[in-house]
Amino acid sequence: MFSKLYKTIRLLKNKGKEPYSSLYKILGFYPENIHIYEQAFLHKSSSIEGNDGKWINNERLEFLGDAVLDAVVADIVYKHFQNRKEGFLTNTRSKIVQRETLNRIALEIGLDKFVVYSAKLSSHNNHMYGNALEALFGAIYLDKGFDTCYKFIQNVIIKQHIDLDNIARKEVNFKSSLIEWSQKNKLEIKFDLIESFTDNDGNPVFQTAITLSDVQIGVGIGYSKKESQQNAAKMAIKKLRTDRDFQLFISELKKKRTGENTSEKEFEELPEEETV
Repeated sequence: MFSKLYKTIRLLKNKGKEPYSSLYKILGFYPENIHIYEQAFLHKSSSIEGNDGKWINNERLEFLGDAVLDAVVADIVYKHFQNRKEGFLTNTRSKIVQRETLNRIALEIGLDKFVVYSAKLSSHNNHMYGNALEALFGAIYLDKGFDTCYKFIQNVIIKQHIDLDNIARKEVNFKSSLIEWSQKNKLEIKFDLIESFTDNDGNPVFQTAITLSDVQIGVGIGYSKKESQQNAAKMAIKKLRTDRDFQLFISELKKKRTGENTSEKEFEELPEEETV
């Protein structure tokens, strides 16, 4: 009882003070442990050394927040789309939690005003704000628990900034998903234009191949380079999702290069074409 009373008194004293008041406008509640939120906004380019000699930034909180976000969005999507198949649910979740979506939302709620990063680092063409949003989820989870974090993601992030039905209809960006997967697994992939020609009506046609460790994993044709890359990435992702022998090859390759194991979940979470 006394501990709860102490926290209440401390929070009342801090109301109206920064950064409590600014965070309250975003969160809808006052933080109890303000330091963990400050860490959530500390980009690795501005890491600080703690008393124990360890460098502090938001990467660990980002990892935690990513896992919490996946669980919450999976639950919301499962309940919203009754009777839809697994592939549809997986695709919809991936479109919500992808870096482009999170970066957009972070900017819309004003999170960019909180993020601390090196002046030498450009904030353009990267996802530091989306990453900070994931770290914020991690901070809320540690500070207030899963239920509060769930309500924040549902009521602030989803209801105010995402139209679930519209985003479900949006085409999956297979190229972006494949690149993100390769970066996460520290495996290099290449998109190469291998041929261009004209069809019978004189329209230009492009053919793109994707290679991973000198192995061709997808080929796509389209009426633009972008379309051919998208189709090649779709084929590559299908191979990664369904070809068990190729999954074993990838797992061994990653183990050899990074010393890390690859779980089946990493293949299952790649997007697939919607099946109704």
